[in-house]
Amino acid sequence: MPRMRGALLLLSLFASTAFAGIDHPVTPDDSGIWGSGKQNVVRYGSILTTVGLALWEGGDTRLGKTSWQAMDSLALASVAAGVGKVVFGRQRPDQTDDPGQWFEGGRSFPSGEVSQVAGVVTPYVLEYGRDNPWVYALELLPAYEAAARVKSGEHWQTDVLAGWALGTLTGYLAHRRDSPFILQVMPNQIAVGYKKRF
Repeated sequence: MPRMRGALLLLSLFASTAFAGIDHPVTPDDSGIWGSGKQNVVRYGSILTTVGLALWEGGDTRLGKTSWQAMDSLALASVAAGVGKVVFGRQRPDQTDDPGQWFEGGRSFPSGEVSQVAGVVTPYVLEYGRDNPWVYALELLPAYEAAARVKSGEHWQTDVLAGWALGTLTGYLAHRRDSPFILQVMPNQIAVGYKKRF
């Protein structure tokens, strides 16, 4: 259970801040490091790196298995965030100045981008963090994504905190599975990995 502490910490942080009124409008800035292009590099770069590692390594190595767990987490985070957006219907900051506009048909809560990045990095952090503490630096990726999504005016502060918590939770759940789900439904050649073919 000690690995669950991070997810619970993020969830409790979200719960406490959601009711403390930290949501407030910010002056949108979609330039420099906050630009959507840079956000896409972080998001799609982490996803493509994971897909590449999974296909190259297969499921027989520690890195390969972790990469397939990251893909499971990514899929689960994407679906859960999509459902959350429909259920909560929160208006985005570019639609209203009132962060209390819930169930209005919006798609702000939770942040799908942040949940995806957090979902991808969490299995690596859980698998390698104790052996190599520098791996914890991967948490800078969802932190950047969260800050950039707020700064560019796409999400409220609690949207990105919830997305981060959601991605961490899906990463934890995927990491607990001994056999990654997506890998189980793939052809056996994928499970072996391309590395062994060369």
